[in-house]
Amino acid sequence: MRSTPEFYIGAPVDPVDLRFREAFLAELWQTLRTGHVVLTAPRRTGKTSVMDYLRDHPENGFSVVSINVQDLTHPADFFQVLLDGFHDAYPDFVRDQLAAGWKLVSGVLGKIDEIGVGGFKLGLRESDPNWRMNWREHGDTFLAQTRKTGARILFIIDEFPDMLLNLSREDERLLREFLAWFRTQRQNPAPARDSIRWLVGGSVNLAGTLDALGLVDRINDLEDVSLPLLTDSDIETFVTEMLGGRDVPFDDDVPQRLIARLGRPIPFFMQMATQDLYRLWKREQRKIVAADVDTVFDAMVVGSAARTRLQHFHSRIRQYYADPKRSIAYALLGQISVSDSGLRRVTLLQETERLLADLGVTLPAHERSQMFNQLLLDLENDFYIVEGEEGFYDFASGVLKSWWRKYHA
Repeated sequence: MRSTPEFYIGAPVDPVDLRFREAFLAELWQTLRTGHVVLTAPRRTGKTSVMDYLRDHPENGFSVVSINVQDLTHPADFFQVLLDGFHDAYPDFVRDQLAAGWKLVSGVLGKIDEIGVGGFKLGLRESDPNWRMNWREHGDTFLAQTRKTGARILFIIDEFPDMLLNLSREDERLLREFLAWFRTQRQNPAPARDSIRWLVGGSVNLAGTLDALGLVDRINDLEDVSLPLLTDSDIETFVTEMLGGRDVPFDDDVPQRLIARLGRPIPFFMQMATQDLYRLWKREQRKIVAADVDTVFDAMVVGSAARTRLQHFHSRIRQYYADPKRSIAYALLGQISVSDSGLRRVTLLQETERLLADLGVTLPAHERSQMFNQLLLDLENDFYIVEGEEGFYDFASGVLKSWWRKYHA
């Protein structure tokens, strides 16, 4: 019998407690048998938890190396971090097989004890004064050495779009070179005959990021796999496990009320709300009722823990959306947040036209229409809004809508 899961607030779910993803994980491993994958999922919806599960429970004979590249700004950094992650996960394999005949890595391994903590990564950086100039050579050698071992390796690259954005700001020419190189490596040899697989993902829409740079064709060989949203049944089961498993009495309508307040579910807020209900019961020792759900959600919107994490959704627009789309996104989201049930597409288009005029932006009609359509698509892909019935657009998350209305409307 499975034990009651822990609460996870702000951290990925430990693989031992991952729930509701069995069918998706089976589908993902099936896809990875013959191809490379881009895993798309909005922030705080469980992407990293799934990646951690893949790392800890590999299938199909794969060994898994998982890294986060959010703060990297150069291909040389990418390969150093990837090699370091490989060494952390499989030090014996790196020493006995990967380094065979590879002077750069075998030389670093011989100096680890001298360097001390973090020795492998530091040794890599010092092994070649021209790492940044020679990143292609080192990348080619690394993957050739990996393939030569015959081992099946899955490389998981988390927050890949952030690294590409960093690269574009540092040197767009270098970004183009890296993407072209990376695509060639994924396709030669063909994935079905390759011992290496790549799974890349991020909380920023990868296709939208590269489309804005005119580079979306560099990733169209990746199989796009979206992390499915949790269903109402999943959420009801979760509440029953988390509260009932701790002997917390609650009315039958509590799960449905929590579902209604969540809107499109973000597991982080689902975890936080359920934990707060548990804490309420611990304090008052009484049955939890639907009104308690409202109290918890109302407090969550103004509480520091949720506010800190919700602020990311506001600041990321400034980081990832260029003007005039940035200014228009803020304005449209502000208006949607004060609506009862969202705004019609035609209303949002009219407001966009007005804002463009106020900003002094003069574009042909077809370019204005294209920009508007792309903005709505970006806001949907990045989990801000969702299209409902009859062309109404509303916030995807009830929590985010309440927070946006309070602080940014």
